[in-house]
Amino acid sequence: MTAEQKLEALREMIRRLDRVVVAFSGGVDSTFLLKVAVEVLGPERVLAVTADSETYPSSELEEAKRLALQLNVPHQVIETSELAIPGYAENTANRCYFCKKSLFEHLLPIMEEKGYQNVVYGLIADDMSEHRPGTRAAREMGVRAPLQEAGLFKEEIRQLSRELGLPTWNKPSFACLSSRIAYGEQITPEKLTKAA
Repeated sequence: MTAEQKLEALREMIRRLDRVVVAFSGGVDSTFLLKVAVEVLGPERVLAVTADSETYPSSELEEAKRLALQLNVPHQVIETSELAIPGYAENTANRCYFCKKSLFEHLLPIMEEKGYQNVVYGLIADDMSEHRPGTRAAREMGVRAPLQEAGLFKEEIRQLSRELGLPTWNKPSFACLSSRIAYGEQITPEKLTKAA
């Protein structure tokens, strides 16, 4: 399948989801997902939600706000704290499971309260070959990953983002600050500040 055919499959998938909350970090993948959702469903049926926490630099939050404004989509910023999640600060190889589970536990009530029908996030096809404990949390909680389901890889998403005029098409990949601390080493606010 070409990137364009995958994009069509993605659009059809999103159309069926009807009203969505997009977990929105402002990175390449979630920005592309948000753009396509707004194009297909219209801004009145899409809500972008960004989690602001110790592991998310303020510069990224400001960029997410700008992008949501540019895409003309409702945007909600919620406060979360990964360090308050039991099991997270110990920094085991399962750390991302705890983080994603907590994120989705925040997003699902927003979805229900505001009358949306699905939560989606920016997992992509490349991620399936890596250690991604966060995907287990998504499966357990019924959160969809349309980019991955459509078989879209990072290079295709960059190419399509460029064609759609998104400023993030060539943005460097960004992992949370905790990923800069070796597994097994306790995560502290001080270490996150140094990692930033």
